[in-house]
Amino acid sequence: QVQLVESGGGLVQAGGSLRVSCAASGRTFSNYAMGWFRQAPGKEREFVAAISWNGGRLYYADSVKGRFTISRDNAKNTVYMQMNSLKPEDTAVYYCAAKSTRRENSNSYYDGGFYDYWGQGTQVTVSS
Repeated sequence: QVQLVESGGGLVQAGGSLRVSCAASGRTFSNYAMGWFRQAPGKEREFVAAISWNGGRLYYADSVKGRFTISRDNAKNTVYMQMNSLKPEDTAVYYCAAKSTRRENSNSYYDGGFYDYWGQGTQVTVSS
C-alpha cells in the first residue's frame, strides 16, 4: 500500500503561480512512477503530468507544456508540480497518483487506469 497526500493548492489570480506537492508513504518511493491528474466540475478527470521513477522521463499534457514542471525528490518521498502562468481553465481538483514501475517510454503514463494509488486531491482555483 502507498498513501499519497497532496498539499499546496489554493486560490491564485490568473498569471500567478502555485506549487503542489504529493507526499508518499508506505513503500519504496523510488520504485514508483508518479502522475498528476485534475478534474474540474462537470468534467472528466484529465492527465496533467507524470514523471518516471528516477525523473529521467517527463510527460506533459499539451495544455500545460511550458507552464507546469513536474519534479521529484526521492529522498523526501515527494513529487512536486510547479504551476506558472496559471489560467482560469486550470481550476480543478488536482490528484497525484502512483504506479509501481521502473518502466519508461510508455504511453501508459497518460492513462489514469495505469496508476494503482491515488491521493485525496487538492483544490486549485484560478481567478480571472
